[in-house]
Amino acid sequence: MIIDLTDTTSSEIASALLKARRNAGSPAMGMVGTIVVVVDEASHHDAMKAANEAGREHPSRVLVAILRPGRGASGLDAEVRVGEGIPGEAVLLRLHGELAKVPESVITPLLLPDSPVIVWWPGGGPRVPAEDPLGRLGRRRVTDAAATRRASVDYSARAEGYAPGDTDFAWTRLTPWRALMAAALDQYPTKVTGAEVAAARGNPSADLMAAWLQSRLKVPVEQRNSRGPGVTAVRLFTPSGQIALTRPDGAVATFSVPGQPDRPVALKRRTTSELLSEELRRLDPDDVYAKTLACMVERDAMPADAKKVAETARKSTAAKVTAAGQEVVAAKKPAAKKAAPAEKAAPAKKTAAKKSAAKKTAAKKAAGKKAVGRS
Repeated sequence: MIIDLTDTTSSEIASALLKARRNAGSPAMGMVGTIVVVVDEASHHDAMKAANEAGREHPSRVLVAILRPGRGASGLDAEVRVGEGIPGEAVLLRLHGELAKVPESVITPLLLPDSPVIVWWPGGGPRVPAEDPLGRLGRRRVTDAAATRRASVDYSARAEGYAPGDTDFAWTRLTPWRALMAAALDQYPTKVTGAEVAAARGNPSADLMAAWLQSRLKVPVEQRNSRGPGVTAVRLFTPSGQIALTRPDGAVATFSVPGQPDRPVALKRRTTSELLSEELRRLDPDDVYAKTLACMVERDAMPADAKKVAETARKSTAAKVTAAGQEVVAAKKPAAKKAAPAEKAAPAKKTAAKKSAAKKTAAKKAAGKKAVGRS
């Protein structure tokens, strides 16, 4: 059911939601939270679709707010959707004029009581999410650094203004990568001398991955550009060889551990709805993300040479042993060549000696026959 409301109020929208639920035969609310989506007109359709798909795992009331500030008259237009394949409820809100500057006055009356609120900015998000008027309503504030229109994200401001509940899809995209690298060190405990992250140029997930590795391993982490898509490789340099996770095609990765055969790993790039579903599963503060942001600020202040991994750290002990063995073999080759002529001469002498003995035997037999004939 779709109900269009023009020049309406929050109370009329709440009444329309109640009416739609009763007409659908479900007067009780079976929703676990409220998702507030702050988006522009151009991308509101994709954002609402992603929120509704995430709602299949977490039925929620989705409030999509399109802010249109300007000098025109203040107004509120709404579109209420219940049913039609929507697991919860969806409300599309268009705020005009001065009303767009105070969106919390419209959103607050529509929040589900006694349930968590998740605020999501698909287009990048504010500089400090916790200080945003709508961000203050949320228990969880989700931004997306990869969708920002700015050249880069101000991680210094994000770190200084961090509040429990802040997170970013650039960080969520790294969950399987971080899990696999942590599992590799659990199964193969060894000393890590350096690390490397390869990704497409300007990828914020690569910046966060490098900061996370540096904060956890306390080693230099070097970043390299690749053709993408996204993060293509993470390598840990150890005395025994590389622990590597490489994904050149964005779908299947290769997991390499020293002394073991390479293993394929399903590591496809996840959709927006899958990322949002992961954030809805946990509503507690992400302390690891906070520490990674602090390390990002430290890395920004570091000189470029301090972020590079030394060649001595890249070369493993196994490689050094192999190189030493090759040098020993190379040193032995000239001696073997010199000995070769002598070895070839020995069989020739033996053959000549055999021929000489055969001639002597034949001469003795001939002399014996002559003696018999004379007798």
